[in-house]
Amino acid sequence: MLSKDKKRQLVVQSHALKPVVMIGNKGLTDNVLAEMNIALDHHELIKIKIAADRDDRELIVQEIIEKTGAELIQSIGQVASLYRKKREE
Repeated sequence: MLSKDKKRQLVVQSHALKPVVMIGNKGLTDNVLAEMNIALDHHELIKIKIAADRDDRELIVQEIIEKTGAELIQSIGQVASLYRKKREE
């Protein structure tokens, strides 16, 4: 769990980011999850774009959090920012 200060800092950092993963009509597939895991391993902080209605977006974000172990930093409209600390080698 991130502290409020760390989360606030990550929100500020995420403003400059562009979405690296886009989730479309097919929803959250294994390939999309794999790409997200790669991006989180490499960058720690990523933005994703989810093209779905509000209720579906919330469900998809919750599923992503469960399956990747990332934390939701911010969600505005179709864009969500996620953070997962790099795993030690």
